[in-house]
Amino acid sequence: MEQTILILAANPKGTTPLRLDEEVREIDAGLERAKQRQQFVLKQKWAVRPRDIQRAMLDFNPTIVHFSGHGVDSEGLVFEDETGSAKLVDGEALAGLFDLFANQVECVVLNGCYSQVQAEAISQHINYVIGMKKAIGDTAAIEFAVGFYDALGAGKPVEFAYKFGCAAIRLAGIPEQLTPRLIRNQNISETMARTNLPEDHLLVQNESKLDSSQEVNNYIEILTELLIRSGRAEYSARKALCLKIGIEPNKLGFLRQSTDTDFALELINYLDSIDDKQALCKICKELEVVFKRGRYSADLENLKLKLNCK
Repeated sequence: MEQTILILAANPKGTTPLRLDEEVREIDAGLERAKQRQQFVLKQKWAVRPRDIQRAMLDFNPTIVHFSGHGVDSEGLVFEDETGSAKLVDGEALAGLFDLFANQVECVVLNGCYSQVQAEAISQHINYVIGMKKAIGDTAAIEFAVGFYDALGAGKPVEFAYKFGCAAIRLAGIPEQLTPRLIRNQNISETMARTNLPEDHLLVQNESKLDSSQEVNNYIEILTELLIRSGRAEYSARKALCLKIGIEPNKLGFLRQSTDTDFALELINYLDSIDDKQALCKICKELEVVFKRGRYSADLENLKLKLNCK
């Protein structure tokens, strides 16, 4: 049975530029060479506005819907308005739309930062939804998408494709394989699995193992997220941050990373790999200025304890 994959891409003006064109190009190239390429049709919509989502759903009748762009946690996914500026659409609004297509759409992929909240809302109506539990770098997002659709193109079920996408991130040497999360509709049964997807209990076991690994590296993830949220990872602030923590900025090959997320991830993982606790503590000190009060101050205090910051 032929399946339509609908890609919805949005990178409004005023938001961090993303390599969305490369992501879509790599997905298309993978499907073109796939063993079961005749079973998939790829449709694309760019600079997507909320109205465009509705029209595309009616026009293309997709089986898989893939969003590529920005997410803002509980506030929603970032689309565009009539002027090309950012327009947030929250999870409940998206869930309401997908409820109308629940008998048609099998899987939704939200390949944008902090999109797990929206994924959970949509999963009330759609069998399989993938969201990102935190910020994800451009390279990791592309690796996951390519791995996921390569597996689908080879005839593998969604759950296998999800694991394959996570494995692709890790094989690329990027420590973000824990970021994508597959949320499965609780009401799936054999009669509801319209594409004969198996009941895969290994998925639950695998996620438990990932959670264990996540606990080990928890402080790295939290520190990275706080650095991104603080604004200290913005391009204009990177050199000053490096000098303050005692790192020569010109020696860092990742200083010119295109996104704040990629730079923050590279920096924190680099400092952890060389066990430079002093520099990590200095980052915490910088973040104290931003998060002295509020919801993240407790996280920052816990980080300082774990790192034995004085």
